Amino acid sequence: MSECKMSRPRVVALVGPYLSGKTSLLENILHMTGTSPREANGMRVFGDDSPEAKALGMGVDLNVATTLYLNDSYVFIDCPGSIEFAQEARNAIHIADVAIVVVEADAERIIALSPILHELEAEGIPHLVFINKIDRTNAHIRDVAEALELVSALPVVLRHMPIREGDVITGFVDLAANQAYEYKHKTGSNLIEMPATLTEQVGDERYNMMEKVADFHDDLMDELINEIYPTSDDVFKDLADDMRTGRIMPVLMGSAQNGFGLKRLMKALRHEMPDFSATLERLKAEPRDDNTGYVFKTRYQQHMGKLSFVRLLSGHLSEGDIICGQRLSAMMRLSGMELSRTTIAAPGEIIVLGRMENLHTGDCIGDAGVGGVQNLKPVFAQTIIVDDRKMETRLMDALNKLIDEDPSYELERREDTDELILWGQGEMHLRAARARLEEKYGVEVIMVSPNVPYKETIRSSASRHTRFKKQTGGHGQFGDVVIEVRPRDAGSGFDFADNISGGAIPKQYIPSVEAGVKEYLHQGPLGFPVVDVAVTLIDGAYHNVDSSNMAFRTAGRIAMSEAMPDCSPVLLEPIEKVEILAPANYTAKINSLIASRRGHILGFDIRPGWPGWDKVEAHLPQSEMQDLIIELRSLTLGAGTFNHDFHHLHELSGGLRDKVLKRQEFPI
Repeated sequence: MSECKMSRPRVVALVGPYLSGKTSLLENILHMTGTSPREANGMRVFGDDSPEAKALGMGVDLNVATTLYLNDSYVFIDCPGSIEFAQEARNAIHIADVAIVVVEADAERIIALSPILHELEAEGIPHLVFINKIDRTNAHIRDVAEALELVSALPVVLRHMPIREGDVITGFVDLAANQAYEYKHKTGSNLIEMPATLTEQVGDERYNMMEKVADFHDDLMDELINEIYPTSDDVFKDLADDMRTGRIMPVLMGSAQNGFGLKRLMKALRHEMPDFSATLERLKAEPRDDNTGYVFKTRYQQHMGKLSFVRLLSGHLSEGDIICGQRLSAMMRLSGMELSRTTIAAPGEIIVLGRMENLHTGDCIGDAGVGGVQNLKPVFAQTIIVDDRKMETRLMDALNKLIDEDPSYELERREDTDELILWGQGEMHLRAARARLEEKYGVEVIMVSPNVPYKETIRSSASRHTRFKKQTGGHGQFGDVVIEVRPRDAGSGFDFADNISGGAIPKQYIPSVEAGVKEYLHQGPLGFPVVDVAVTLIDGAYHNVDSSNMAFRTAGRIAMSEAMPDCSPVLLEPIEKVEILAPANYTAKINSLIASRRGHILGFDIRPGWPGWDKVEAHLPQSEMQDLIIELRSLTLGAGTFNHDFHHLHELSGGLRDKVLKRQEFPI
């Protein structure tokens, strides 16, 4: 068997859907390699134990651990499984040498792998599939492999075949070695004689495996055509070559909980993983002497402050080095699951830098020229409210740290509705943010659905003559204006014109009239900001003593309040242009979803670069989009998503208009 000798630590990303067993897999690999016990006092010793993870009952953060297997060093990065925390996985796989995609043997749920596999393929990261919980399923592995072929751009190469006793899987056949194994608790598996009943099926599956590999090896293709069966060593050599270069997606199987298949998995990593130089080539990072690296994770930890997780790409980083204008004072490396102080780090290592305030997730250290990871666009929003105004400064500091840790959060200050809005990847993502704000940063917050930024405009014109006169004992207040208000085309905005002649109003007071008009536009007769109106100042009068800028500003505002109700005000709701992305077999359901939310379908097309996926474009009212991502993911087994942008304002009438105005508590 060919063996790939490497001196650098192997960095392995564990990815896959929620509840597929990634953390259990890593926990038992650490146990198998002697790095940690499986349990301590009946409790799991590995996994995301943050307050937000406990509150949600799922991992929300990266878990990183190191271990040794046959004297080779491995760094495993366990990524959250929920699609709402996909940014964590994207950042981690960017610097990984290889990825293990952990799935359950459920062909119907394989579609949820589409975003993960596409990300790996786009990054050019070699990856294999580990079908987990194999001892707890009666599914046919061939069905799972066929489902994988529908979502993978790479050929799916089934490396293992299950051995069954009735409905129970008791072992497996290694198709490359052409050997059978029986699962054994604690020891993993024992070599057994090939069952006679499987001889023909094993031959067929082994031939199918070699046939796929032969697409990349002419000599193997010639042997198969001439019915010459290659040796196991030759098969392993070709499989390793194809795995390292990312030409195939091998599929292995086992049970993380019972330790089944873990040694086979580790041996596949040891013999078939690409070299660190392949990762440098993929990242377009040239080998060099100076320090370069990539920040793939930021974490704020009590008593330790800001921690930056970095994969060093070149150089030998030492304490005291200057990084991004700041002196490095604390550097740590992972020992198992614990951080230990170190003074120097070599290329390929993952290191943790302490209190580097100038470093952020996605930053490059030095002139590495490494492209970053694009942050996911947010799809779900909540308004953040604090009861105590004194906590606002503390809240903003906590939110900045939250976004530093996970850049797929975004913060918006919506002036129209006077709201502070936090955007994220879904309901659970925002719940995690709230738990982190409260438990980690001590900021109690209330989260509610944002208000829809309705607007209003007018459909007819009106004129108004308004005199503001007030006597207070000394100088009084006097401002006299005649204005004309008329509608403008949609999207053309506000326009103010001055048609004063003969000095009816001195020039210095004209801007004050405009200021008063604009002041009124913040809240029109329906209670919402006014858009697309034109106001012309056509006449007026002034007093030599009592007129002032304040008087004319007040007169302008009052004139608008008197004129606008006579201009046929109408309510406008924001309409978003939405691009829904999902597997093609869900397109009909998506069309129904759009129709149920007062949407208008603009058309659909094949999603570029995503075989088997559609792109549906539509216009949807913003008021119908708050929980759109929740329903969309429910319809598509978590695979679907969307992009959205404001497109235009549209008149809202009838019962829906009445409901909005009633909530606003303004007369209709």
